[in-house]
Amino acid sequence: LPDFENARVFRSKPVVDVDPKCLLYIQQREFAATTPVDNSVTVLGSDDATTCHLVLVRHTGSGAACLAHCDGSSTWSEVPLIVKAVTSLSKDPAKEGRLELHLVGGFDDESKMSHKLSLSLLSAFQRQKEDIHLETCCITEMNDVLVDGAHRPGVHGINIKTGEVFPASFPHKGPAEELRSARTFTGGQMADIYDSNKGVVKIGPCKWSPNLDISFWLSQDDDTILKYLSTSPTAEPPHFVQHIKSTIQFLLEHPSSDSVFPGGQPQYYRWEKPSPTPGRA
Repeated sequence: LPDFENARVFRSKPVVDVDPKCLLYIQQREFAATTPVDNSVTVLGSDDATTCHLVLVRHTGSGAACLAHCDGSSTWSEVPLIVKAVTSLSKDPAKEGRLELHLVGGFDDESKMSHKLSLSLLSAFQRQKEDIHLETCCITEMNDVLVDGAHRPGVHGINIKTGEVFPASFPHKGPAEELRSARTFTGGQMADIYDSNKGVVKIGPCKWSPNLDISFWLSQDDDTILKYLSTSPTAEPPHFVQHIKSTIQFLLEHPSSDSVFPGGQPQYYRWEKPSPTPGRA
């Protein structure tokens, strides 16, 4: 089957560790769009997708691209946002092209969560009025590998740079990794985190209330946390438990979202440009 062969070829590409200097990392339930003229971001990337799917839409003419990390929480409302993020950056009639779709993630998990999300995403894109061409489809069964008899995703992450899509891992997941994780952990919906015109990452504002009960999880062993807080306990990356604990610790240190977003204002981040050397013109 050509689809399985294409997925196998994609999975066999070497995994690239990405330099954070020009990276915008996309966490779960986030998306971001940019174009080749962006001076801050040249790489959109995301990883740690087990049952989640990484969704990339790109316009071949403008080079505009949007990457989203979807977990199935609201697929039908999320897909139009992803498509619109690309079309709104591709309005120059001189740059004709087509919309291309890349889907990566999921595996043959027992609960069939990956399978449901794969079908939901494909159906949602099929319903869009735009003509969208599926270029990469490395999802669920096509992204499944057996490791010591257990099913796992073959590719956890993707990176887009100058139109090329390839497997990647990201040692740096900032800015504001714990804050962004806290937003998702407390039920935040899919959010657009980037303004490519200004080169600014925008987080929030979002709301959560004090919940001291979550401190219970900090004293639990890894297996318990995996069992109750993961959709795929046997397939999570090694840092999953520490990530959960640091997110919970952040929420305990900031019991009310008001302390993080004073006056209901978002937090903004931008890339630092190298400073001129003192004493030189």
